[in-house]
Amino acid sequence: MKWGRGWRWCVLLLSSLAVAALAAQEEQSEVDISDLDTAGLGLDEEEIKAMMEMEEEEEEEEEAMVEEEEDSVETESNGREAGKDGADANVSFQVTYKTPVPTGEVYFAETFDDGLLDRWQLSKTVKEDADDDIAKYDGKWAVEQLKENKVPGDMGLVLKSRAKHHAVAAQLDKSFTFQDEPLVVQYEVNFQDGIDCGGAYIKLLSDTGSLHLEQFQDRTPYTIMFGPDKCGEDYKLHFIFRHQNPLNKDLEEKHAKRADVDLKKFYTDKKTHLYTLVLNPDNSYEMFIDQSSVSRGSLLHDVVPPVNPAKEIDDPNDSKPDDWDERAKIPDPEATKPDDWDEEAPAKIEDPDAVKPEGWLDDEPEFVPDPSAEKPDDWDEEMDGEWEAPQIPNPACETAPGCGEWKPPMINNLQYKGKWKAPLVDNPNYQGVWSPRKIDNPDYFEDLQPFRMTPVNALGLELWSMTSNIYFDNFIITSHKEVADRWASDSWGLKKLVASANEPGVFSQLMLAAEERPWLWVIYILTVGLPIGLAVLFCWPKKSDDGYVYKKVDHPQADVEEEEEEEEEEEEEEEEGAAVEEEEKAAEASASECAPAAEATEKAKEEDGAEAGGDSLEGDDEEEEEDEEEEEEEDEEEEDEEEEEGEEEKAHERISQDEPKEAGDGDGDTKQAVRKRRVRKE
Repeated sequence: MKWGRGWRWCVLLLSSLAVAALAAQEEQSEVDISDLDTAGLGLDEEEIKAMMEMEEEEEEEEEAMVEEEEDSVETESNGREAGKDGADANVSFQVTYKTPVPTGEVYFAETFDDGLLDRWQLSKTVKEDADDDIAKYDGKWAVEQLKENKVPGDMGLVLKSRAKHHAVAAQLDKSFTFQDEPLVVQYEVNFQDGIDCGGAYIKLLSDTGSLHLEQFQDRTPYTIMFGPDKCGEDYKLHFIFRHQNPLNKDLEEKHAKRADVDLKKFYTDKKTHLYTLVLNPDNSYEMFIDQSSVSRGSLLHDVVPPVNPAKEIDDPNDSKPDDWDERAKIPDPEATKPDDWDEEAPAKIEDPDAVKPEGWLDDEPEFVPDPSAEKPDDWDEEMDGEWEAPQIPNPACETAPGCGEWKPPMINNLQYKGKWKAPLVDNPNYQGVWSPRKIDNPDYFEDLQPFRMTPVNALGLELWSMTSNIYFDNFIITSHKEVADRWASDSWGLKKLVASANEPGVFSQLMLAAEERPWLWVIYILTVGLPIGLAVLFCWPKKSDDGYVYKKVDHPQADVEEEEEEEEEEEEEEEEGAAVEEEEKAAEASASECAPAAEATEKAKEEDGAEAGGDSLEGDDEEEEEDEEEEEEEDEEEEDEEEEEGEEEKAHERISQDEPKEAGDGDGDTKQAVRKRRVRKE
């Protein structure tokens, strides 16, 4: 069986599809929770050894727990109330959770796993410039587990009220001073009910010496604000820092540029996301979501307004001279209006060729009062005026081409030119667009170290939201990104693992996406149909066609020529057998017709032979032998001629399919040759 050449393409196509499927499966099942190297933490040898010993002990404890309890999960709750309930029976995928412990120097770390808010202070003040009924910071907070994709034993801080002001804050373990160490801020957020309008950002409160957390409000001085915020269809990731003017000591907010990615999915997928801000002493910053960079830049160049003002500014006392000409083009002063230019000619005129249609009813109005209308009983002519029946189309005009006074239709006036204006020419007195002169900026300063901000000593959440059940967890402030990554792997990484395990399959996700966006069906059909079409096109076996005819200019085809030779030999054998049978039949018929004449001839020969004696017998034998040799030679010539005719007829058929004109000439030559051979043969 012969296969088409497309099998190589089929193998390549199927291989690529298999590789893509395996890659997608690995991406879906793989969870990136890897141990982080402690190198680069800036720790001494003793601390590193202690950390390694602690990690080994933790791994041994985890292995022992997994071996002893394969079917159940027990979480160490450190005395928290939620630990009484044990593992959640509704969780389809359970993991062994331990309260994460930071492995390195940190300024603040909070997991809420104790179920308490002992270190947090609720605000007791009111919001200024707000209505009395909403001015209080009376929004409710609670420590709870996630509503979906729970990690048994893991708790978080939940904003419970909607359309209320919320404020809560906690002191850092020690103040952070912006000097030679980076600042890394990280925490988790989950919009469990989505988000309509509200934020989930945090504030690092400035260490002013007069900070009272129970008076925490929107006007409390802060150094950095960071986190997600959304209202309407505007999805933001805030990074705002307050910079102090070195001249007048005023504080001004500086906003970092917007994130480089679409943030909508982080607000709508109801998953826990990890937000990380890294500030470096070289004035660079970078923001991460789920440990992937979404924005980076410089405090000197990528914030609005810029940290350093311009060296020069426009002179506020400068004004444009009265004779300053800013016109680049002016009307040509030498141009005059043509004599035949009629500015009064109308743009539209009546069509002079129009003719009133025959049957036009000039005396009939287009509308007439409705004869069936009646004045309402409660119509008061003193109050409502004289009653008039409503107008309806005139029934008499339904069969006529029109009613009322006939007017010719309006057409464009070919003589209309409008108001004449002189053409514009270059202004010889053009001086350009005027701008005020520049002067030195009296408020100019140059701060090359905006990283050195006001120290911070507290973390606070001051929020207004139209959506409740916003989940916060695992706050950490440190100077080492690696410490924050390790903290995330022990906390957020487990949430990601559980969420991935509880996700619907790929097919279900595709169906859900198509329900929200019906145009995705087109993509699905093309994605599935295109590979199938290519597979059928390249992989389907093609039937071998022995009737292929190649042009005389094509290269010889070995297998085709062999098949043609075999067919020619079979045809020649069949033709030879038929020719032999015809010759035998013809010989028998001629023998039967010539038998009497032969007998008479034989008698005459016998009489002559009697006279000729023995010589005649020898002559007869020689003549018979010569006749037999001639017959053999004629048979061989006939066979050769038949072979030549067959070959020429085959060549004629091949040429006739591709070159009709040449085929016509060749056909005539071939026929003449065949006639000559037949005549010669006869």
